[in-house]
Amino acid sequence: MIQNLMLAAGLLATTGARAQQIDSSYVNDYYNGRMALFATFPEQRGAIVMLGNSITERGAWPELLPGKKIANRGIGGDNTFGVLARLDGVIAMRPSKIFLLIGINDLGRGLPENVILANYRRILESLTRALPKSKIYVESVLPMHESKLPAYLQNKAGKITSLNTGIAVLAKEFNLPFLNLHEWAADNSGQLKAEFTGDGIHLTPIAYAAWVKWLQGKKVL
Repeated sequence: MIQNLMLAAGLLATTGARAQQIDSSYVNDYYNGRMALFATFPEQRGAIVMLGNSITERGAWPELLPGKKIANRGIGGDNTFGVLARLDGVIAMRPSKIFLLIGINDLGRGLPENVILANYRRILESLTRALPKSKIYVESVLPMHESKLPAYLQNKAGKITSLNTGIAVLAKEFNLPFLNLHEWAADNSGQLKAEFTGDGIHLTPIAYAAWVKWLQGKKVL
Protein backbone atom coordinates (compact mmCIF):
# COMPACT_ATOMS: atom_id res chain seq x y z
CA MET A 1 0.00 0.00 0.00
CA ILE A 2 0.98 3.62 -0.49
CA GLN A 3 1.06 4.17 3.25
CA ASN A 4 3.71 1.51 3.64
CA LEU A 5 5.90 3.02 0.95
CA MET A 6 5.82 6.23 2.92
CA LEU A 7 6.91 4.29 5.99
CA ALA A 8 9.73 2.35 4.35
CA ALA A 9 12.81 1.21 6.27
CA GLY A 10 14.96 4.12 7.25
CA LEU A 11 12.11 6.11 8.74
CA LEU A 12 13.23 8.24 11.67
CA ALA A 13 11.35 8.96 14.88
CA THR A 14 12.40 11.76 17.17
CA THR A 15 12.37 11.21 20.92
CA GLY A 16 13.39 14.36 22.76
CA ALA A 17 16.58 15.56 21.15
CA ARG A 18 17.56 12.13 19.85
CA ALA A 19 16.61 10.62 16.51
CA GLN A 20 15.96 6.89 16.55
CA GLN A 21 16.21 4.61 13.55
CA ILE A 22 12.91 2.77 13.10
CA ASP A 23 12.82 -0.80 11.79
CA SER A 24 9.70 -0.73 9.63
CA SER A 25 10.43 -4.02 7.87
CA TYR A 26 7.83 -6.75 7.66
CA VAL A 27 8.47 -8.65 4.42
CA ASN A 28 10.07 -12.10 4.68
CA ASP A 29 9.53 -15.51 3.09
CA TYR A 30 6.81 -16.44 5.56
CA TYR A 31 4.90 -13.19 5.05
CA ASN A 32 5.12 -13.60 1.27
CA GLY A 33 4.02 -17.21 1.53
CA ARG A 34 0.95 -16.34 3.55
CA MET A 35 0.07 -13.54 1.15
CA ALA A 36 0.43 -15.95 -1.78
CA LEU A 37 -1.83 -18.43 0.03
CA PHE A 38 -4.49 -15.78 0.65
CA ALA A 39 -4.45 -14.97 -3.07
CA THR A 40 -5.47 -18.56 -3.92
CA PHE A 41 -8.58 -18.55 -1.73
CA PRO A 42 -12.01 -18.17 -3.34
CA GLU A 43 -13.85 -14.91 -2.80
CA GLN A 44 -14.91 -14.56 0.82
CA ARG A 45 -17.11 -11.50 0.75
CA GLY A 46 -19.00 -10.90 3.94
CA ALA A 47 -16.69 -13.06 6.05
CA ILE A 48 -15.64 -12.35 9.60
CA VAL A 49 -11.95 -11.44 9.28
CA MET A 50 -9.49 -12.23 12.07
CA LEU A 51 -6.60 -9.86 11.36
CA GLY A 52 -3.27 -9.98 13.14
CA ASN A 53 -0.06 -11.90 13.76
CA SER A 54 0.75 -15.45 14.89
CA ILE A 55 -1.62 -15.23 17.85
CA THR A 56 -4.46 -14.79 15.38
CA GLU A 57 -3.03 -17.18 12.79
CA ARG A 58 -2.82 -20.11 15.24
CA GLY A 59 -6.50 -19.92 16.13
CA ALA A 60 -8.69 -22.68 14.70
CA TRP A 61 -11.43 -20.13 14.15
CA PRO A 62 -13.71 -22.06 11.74
CA GLU A 63 -13.77 -25.03 14.12
CA LEU A 64 -14.34 -22.81 17.14
CA LEU A 65 -17.11 -20.94 15.34
CA PRO A 66 -18.93 -23.58 13.28
CA GLY A 67 -21.48 -22.27 10.84
CA LYS A 68 -19.81 -18.88 10.50
CA LYS A 69 -17.82 -17.72 7.48
CA ILE A 70 -14.36 -16.98 8.93
CA ALA A 71 -11.28 -15.65 7.14
CA ASN A 72 -8.06 -16.09 9.12
CA ARG A 73 -5.73 -13.27 8.10
CA GLY A 74 -3.09 -13.81 10.74
CA ILE A 75 0.57 -13.84 9.70
CA GLY A 76 3.17 -15.02 12.17
CA GLY A 77 5.69 -12.31 13.04
CA ASP A 78 3.60 -9.52 11.53
CA ASN A 79 3.52 -5.99 12.89
CA THR A 80 1.56 -2.81 12.29
CA PHE A 81 3.63 -1.99 9.19
CA GLY A 82 2.77 -5.37 7.69
CA VAL A 83 -0.94 -5.00 8.42
CA LEU A 84 -0.93 -1.56 6.81
CA ALA A 85 0.62 -3.03 3.68
CA ARG A 86 -2.08 -5.68 3.25
CA LEU A 87 -5.25 -3.79 4.02
CA ASP A 88 -6.28 -3.68 0.36
CA GLY A 89 -6.86 -7.43 0.39
CA VAL A 90 -8.96 -7.21 3.55
CA ILE A 91 -10.99 -4.30 2.22
CA ALA A 92 -11.68 -6.15 -1.05
CA MET A 93 -13.45 -8.87 0.94
CA ARG A 94 -16.08 -6.42 2.22
CA PRO A 95 -16.08 -8.26 5.56
CA SER A 96 -19.06 -8.20 7.87
CA LYS A 97 -16.74 -7.90 10.87
CA ILE A 98 -13.03 -7.41 11.50
CA PHE A 99 -11.27 -8.36 14.72
CA LEU A 100 -7.94 -6.51 14.81
CA LEU A 101 -5.15 -7.65 17.13
CA ILE A 102 -1.64 -6.38 16.39
CA GLY A 103 1.25 -4.70 18.17
CA ILE A 104 3.21 -7.18 20.28
CA ASN A 105 5.85 -7.74 17.61
CA ASP A 106 6.26 -3.98 17.30
CA LEU A 107 7.01 -3.84 21.02
CA GLY A 108 9.27 -6.87 20.70
CA ARG A 109 11.52 -5.07 18.23
CA GLY A 110 11.57 -1.94 20.35
CA LEU A 111 9.43 0.36 18.21
CA PRO A 112 8.35 3.52 20.04
CA GLU A 113 4.74 3.70 21.12
CA ASN A 114 4.10 6.85 19.08
CA VAL A 115 5.13 5.02 15.89
CA ILE A 116 2.91 2.03 16.67
CA LEU A 117 -0.06 4.26 17.42
CA ALA A 118 0.53 6.30 14.25
CA ASN A 119 0.28 3.04 12.31
CA TYR A 120 -2.87 2.10 14.23
CA ARG A 121 -4.37 5.43 13.26
CA ARG A 122 -3.62 4.80 9.58
CA ILE A 123 -5.08 1.30 9.82
CA LEU A 124 -8.29 2.54 11.40
CA GLU A 125 -8.55 5.48 9.01
CA SER A 126 -8.26 3.15 6.02
CA LEU A 127 -10.71 0.57 7.32
CA THR A 128 -13.40 2.98 8.49
CA ARG A 129 -13.22 5.04 5.32
CA ALA A 130 -13.36 2.05 2.95
CA LEU A 131 -15.71 -0.16 4.98
CA PRO A 132 -18.44 2.00 6.51
CA LYS A 133 -20.79 -0.99 6.78
CA SER A 134 -18.28 -3.38 8.40
CA LYS A 135 -18.16 -3.78 12.17
CA ILE A 136 -14.57 -3.24 13.30
CA TYR A 137 -13.49 -4.50 16.72
CA VAL A 138 -10.20 -3.20 18.11
CA GLU A 139 -8.68 -5.74 20.48
CA SER A 140 -6.11 -5.00 23.16
CA VAL A 141 -2.63 -6.47 22.96
CA LEU A 142 -2.64 -9.58 25.14
CA PRO A 143 -0.60 -9.84 28.34
CA MET A 144 2.37 -12.19 28.48
CA HIS A 145 3.63 -14.62 31.13
CA GLU A 146 7.01 -13.31 32.23
CA SER A 147 8.73 -16.46 33.53
CA LYS A 148 8.15 -18.34 30.25
CA LEU A 149 9.28 -15.60 27.87
CA PRO A 150 12.50 -15.34 25.86
CA ALA A 151 14.76 -12.51 26.99
CA TYR A 152 13.84 -10.10 24.20
CA LEU A 153 10.19 -10.06 25.29
CA GLN A 154 10.71 -9.78 29.02
CA ASN A 155 9.89 -6.69 31.08
CA LYS A 156 7.34 -5.29 28.64
CA ALA A 157 4.22 -5.44 30.80
CA GLY A 158 4.29 -1.69 31.38
CA LYS A 159 4.68 -1.01 27.67
CA ILE A 160 1.75 -3.30 26.87
CA THR A 161 -0.42 -1.43 29.37
CA SER A 162 0.60 1.94 27.97
CA LEU A 163 0.10 0.84 24.36
CA ASN A 164 -3.34 -0.55 25.15
CA THR A 165 -4.30 2.77 26.72
CA GLY A 166 -3.36 4.49 23.47
CA ILE A 167 -5.20 1.91 21.35
CA ALA A 168 -8.33 2.35 23.48
CA VAL A 169 -8.17 6.12 22.96
CA LEU A 170 -7.96 5.63 19.20
CA ALA A 171 -10.86 3.19 19.20
CA LYS A 172 -12.98 5.76 21.03
CA GLU A 173 -11.90 8.49 18.62
CA PHE A 174 -13.06 6.38 15.68
CA ASN A 175 -16.21 5.32 17.53
CA LEU A 176 -15.18 1.66 17.41
CA PRO A 177 -15.62 -1.01 20.11
CA PHE A 178 -12.48 -1.69 22.14
CA LEU A 179 -12.23 -5.25 23.45
CA ASN A 180 -9.97 -5.59 26.48
CA LEU A 181 -8.71 -9.16 26.18
CA HIS A 182 -7.09 -8.93 29.61
CA GLU A 183 -10.56 -9.52 31.07
CA TRP A 184 -10.37 -13.21 30.18
CA ALA A 185 -6.65 -13.76 29.61
CA ALA A 186 -4.94 -12.19 32.64
CA ASP A 187 -4.40 -13.67 36.08
CA ASN A 188 -4.63 -11.70 39.33
CA SER A 189 -1.12 -10.31 38.78
CA GLY A 190 -1.94 -9.06 35.30
CA GLN A 191 0.07 -11.74 33.50
CA LEU A 192 -1.22 -14.12 30.86
CA LYS A 193 -2.62 -17.10 32.74
CA ALA A 194 -0.04 -19.88 32.95
CA GLU A 195 -2.44 -22.49 31.57
CA PHE A 196 -3.09 -20.31 28.53
CA THR A 197 0.49 -20.36 27.23
CA GLY A 198 3.48 -22.63 26.78
CA ASP A 199 6.07 -20.02 25.83
CA GLY A 200 4.72 -16.94 27.57
CA ILE A 201 3.19 -15.30 24.51
CA HIS A 202 1.44 -17.80 22.22
CA LEU A 203 -1.83 -19.36 23.27
CA THR A 204 -2.84 -22.92 24.09
CA PRO A 205 -6.00 -24.47 22.62
CA ILE A 206 -7.94 -23.88 25.83
CA ALA A 207 -7.05 -20.20 25.62
CA TYR A 208 -8.62 -19.91 22.18
CA ALA A 209 -11.74 -21.62 23.46
CA ALA A 210 -11.88 -19.15 26.37
CA TRP A 211 -11.35 -16.25 23.97
CA VAL A 212 -14.26 -17.30 21.76
CA LYS A 213 -16.52 -17.90 24.77
CA TRP A 214 -15.67 -14.41 26.05
CA LEU A 215 -16.39 -12.82 22.65
CA GLN A 216 -19.70 -14.66 22.50
CA GLY A 217 -20.49 -13.41 26.00
CA LYS A 218 -19.88 -9.88 24.74
CA LYS A 219 -22.35 -10.66 21.93
CA VAL A 220 -19.90 -9.66 19.22
CA LEU A 221 -19.72 -13.14 17.67
